[in-house]
Amino acid sequence: MRRICWGLCLGVLLPTAALADEFDQGLATLWEVLWHQSGTPTRIVRWENDIRVRIGGVNVGAHREHTLQALREVTSIAGVKLTDVTDLPQAEQLANLSVEITADNQLEDNQPCVTYLDFRTETRIDSATVQMREKDAWRCAYHESMHVMGVRGHPAGQTVLSYFPWKIDGLLPLDKVMLRAWYSNKMAAGMTPFEALPVLADELVATQQDKQSAGRSRDQFFATIVQKMHAYANGQGDVPSVVKRSGKSTADGIKFGRGEMSYFLGIAYLEGVTVPRDATQAVKWLERAATLGNRSAQTKLGAFK
Repeated sequence: MRRICWGLCLGVLLPTAALADEFDQGLATLWEVLWHQSGTPTRIVRWENDIRVRIGGVNVGAHREHTLQALREVTSIAGVKLTDVTDLPQAEQLANLSVEITADNQLEDNQPCVTYLDFRTETRIDSATVQMREKDAWRCAYHESMHVMGVRGHPAGQTVLSYFPWKIDGLLPLDKVMLRAWYSNKMAAGMTPFEALPVLADELVATQQDKQSAGRSRDQFFATIVQKMHAYANGQGDVPSVVKRSGKSTADGIKFGRGEMSYFLGIAYLEGVTVPRDATQAVKWLERAATLGNRSAQTKLGAFK
């Protein structure tokens, strides 16, 4: 009951300053979700076709309906058709999403469930595989269902994707914001973090009562993030703290991420997304990315010549 009141009564119980702080935390969560746990910023990947799921493994009958409930909820919000093909002949061949309930000793304690996304290019999800230990399947279902939809990060904020147990048996408001934005017409597969962040942030602004104030906070957040990413791409700053706290970031992932971020900054300045358009800054960051071996940056720079 307390959770229901929190969702319905938040605007009444919290003063304006607290609501503003919550909004800022929401923006930070939307930024953090664009980072892979290895320490690398990611592009947008999502389903461009229907999902056909097969659920198998250990004691499937005890977990099938709850798993489907989670998948139905995320796909419904995203507007993606979901079909359960588990009982059909040749289900394994028909399915492009496989969910396996494993024995309790098959996965590590620090990773009781995991999702693998298969995409030929970092744009469209071609297929996906989920593994969940039987004893953890119930609490993992919503978390992994968000990953299935292409939302790869583990932010600190109030979302089922967080390693912190805000809620495990249903989606939170920020999860719904992410899914609506991720699968909106304004978002496109393959978008860089700076292209995706305004779409995500605008979806969050739309949920606020004082949209003008929220818009100002959004713009200030953009400016702060860009400056932090300048430092990160230059080798002086760092990844979001929650990425380090997960314990799964790697030196190679962070190093690779600096090159990726240099490219993403170049595209941001080239296209005028999250930052004002600036050709000089665009070339500067693309050149840095190119020197770090980023082929996309090398191609972009070739187009300038």
